[in-house]
Amino acid sequence: MTIGENLAFPLEVRKMGKSECDEKVKEALDMVQLGDFADRRPSQLSGGQQQRVAVARALVFDPEVVLMDEPLGALDKNLREQMQYEIKHIHERLGVTVLYVTHDQSEALTMLNRVAVFDDSIIQQLAPPDVLYEQPENAFVADFIGDNNCLLGTVISESKTSCVVKTDEGSEIKANKINITGVGSRSTLSIRPERVIINPEAGQVPNIFQAKTEELIYLGDHIRTRMTVCGSDNFFVKIPNSSHHANLNKGDTVTIGWNKQDCRALDASD
Repeated sequence: MTIGENLAFPLEVRKMGKSECDEKVKEALDMVQLGDFADRRPSQLSGGQQQRVAVARALVFDPEVVLMDEPLGALDKNLREQMQYEIKHIHERLGVTVLYVTHDQSEALTMLNRVAVFDDSIIQQLAPPDVLYEQPENAFVADFIGDNNCLLGTVISESKTSCVVKTDEGSEIKANKINITGVGSRSTLSIRPERVIINPEAGQVPNIFQAKTEELIYLGDHIRTRMTVCGSDNFFVKIPNSSHHANLNKGDTVTIGWNKQDCRALDASD
């Protein structure tokens, strides 16, 4: 079938009249910016255009809910990102509910109003993307969404909103108390790489430690730096590639630190 016939098919099945059918097909093609492609066949389209046709065919009959199960999995990176924004904008224009299934966490954060993180068929957290990233409720979510540093230790003191966790190597870290079971319990500390400060000023942050630079990975807009910190040699720091960024070399020892509110004491994952 041609692209126009593909889009008309779900309408014909629903016994819609030809004039109304033609109008809806045109609207759907215009919606995905393929208004002049009605007479083409799928083999004459690029991968991204075929994906847009699939989206248009799913929406042409005005459904109340659309299920999209890994719809962009077969596309290359640039086309995938382009289609993410197109689907997001179509959703905003139409207001239809979209249930979007993906294993790509960046795709979920980019596109969705609310994200449900599953583990073993159980929802671990359901929240808007910014809340999910900034305020993970357990160690699984913290490690699954975005880059994350995990330090394991034992809770040695706690107050109403905070606690102190002693790592297995012996460092004492002040943290935001989120999901622990009291003094003496094991805990996973979660710190996002972008929240770590290189060479903090005296008194700037409560958690200050020495770190050895093990590896530097250039990624354009930032330098991903692997360090040994508090007994962990898999601790990452994102250094922005700006005009005043810290210049580190492999083997350098520097001071790093982070705020208590940026360090979340979660359930043990070991």
